[in-house]
Amino acid sequence: MNRKTDPQSRFIIAAPNSNAGKTTVTLGLLRLFREKGISVQPFKVGPDYIDPKFHYQACGKTGINLDLFMMSEPYLHEQLSSFGRNQRVSCIEGVMGLFDGARKAEGSTAELAIKMNLPVILVVDAKAVAYSVAPLIQGFRNFDKNLNLIGVIFNRVGSENHYSFLKEACDDIGIQSFGYVRRLENVQIPSRHLGLDITRLEQYEETIQTLATEMEQTLDWPSLLKETTYQSSLTPSPDYHTSKKFRFAIAMDEAFNFIYPHHIKVMEAIGSVTFFSPIRDQKVPESDFVYFPGGYPECHLEALSGNTSMLQSVRLFAENSGKIFAECGGMMYLGKRITDHEGNVFKMVGFFDFTSSMEGAKMRLGYREVILDHLRLKGHEFHYTTMKEQHETPYKATVLNAKGMEVKTNIFVKQKTMASYIHYHFGEENMLLNLIAMLEKQ
Repeated sequence: MNRKTDPQSRFIIAAPNSNAGKTTVTLGLLRLFREKGISVQPFKVGPDYIDPKFHYQACGKTGINLDLFMMSEPYLHEQLSSFGRNQRVSCIEGVMGLFDGARKAEGSTAELAIKMNLPVILVVDAKAVAYSVAPLIQGFRNFDKNLNLIGVIFNRVGSENHYSFLKEACDDIGIQSFGYVRRLENVQIPSRHLGLDITRLEQYEETIQTLATEMEQTLDWPSLLKETTYQSSLTPSPDYHTSKKFRFAIAMDEAFNFIYPHHIKVMEAIGSVTFFSPIRDQKVPESDFVYFPGGYPECHLEALSGNTSMLQSVRLFAENSGKIFAECGGMMYLGKRITDHEGNVFKMVGFFDFTSSMEGAKMRLGYREVILDHLRLKGHEFHYTTMKEQHETPYKATVLNAKGMEVKTNIFVKQKTMASYIHYHFGEENMLLNLIAMLEKQ
């Protein structure tokens, strides 16, 4: 915990485009701050489960998601304040290009920065450019006068001489360069996608350490912290109204781990939380509500299918009107079978009468707003599997994308179990309580 006299710093790491080096710079900074004894809390713009896990590998703290589509502005301020309260630094990694949103710049890193009054540091890939970065940076700085773009970090710089051209460009347009990261051989952060083995992130330990060592020499991080100091203030936490304490059981292992820390936080506020492994444990814990988040069940099909005791326990819990909420991979697990890329078939729980397949994988993604009965939930859809042999009747729900257009994403409600391909966010106000109440009425 920081001394009360320590100044606090808060900033967003953004970029003109994807793959420019946001994650590279973020991970290097997180590790560098940790080594300097500077407490840091990472955050991630958008509905991302993978980058926050890399954040944990770099500094020992999971990144907290901040998303304008799924979360209200007061809630965003509360989360930033709450998780960053006792930290010297709040380091926020942006998403995609700075102004890339679901609709033009709506929901983009830039919009978040403006609405939350956060300074932005732009990471520019300098591999094949020198003085021409001047109009590029100037354009991003002037595109929206409400944006506080305070400086630049260059990535993949060839030499100190190369950097001198880049620095001169910044000087000429009056923007600060905080330094650079050299073009390092054999130092690469893998593309974050479905199927990445996130249980072995320690294999990137050497990469992260190399970045931190490099950035200590080539980055003016003390100036970065000085220029991003802010006056901290406390934001009230959400008040969850319930007289009942619930027992929550969360599936958490190599196969199921796509869960927002916000969800655990709200569950702990209204009850107790127990974690269990569908791969290794024999039965579902005693509970009132079981949560199967998404993850990578397709990478652990043999282990999941081989744990017949757990499969039977989950099915009996569902058939005896136990409340279950399942997202994406969790929904696939509750079906009859899952087929892998090679066509191998693995038996699953069998509560829902449908199967899932990885054959001919095709990505489907986007924000979603779900309206069922009087309940509204927001989330996002991101998967490669397709549903086969679907004999369940979808629930009468309206599913909209970020542009308000209806999309064909099925929501299944059977007895007191709800499942879909959507990853939801239910961290604020009484969303989770309303969801539980809805399932209790089924």
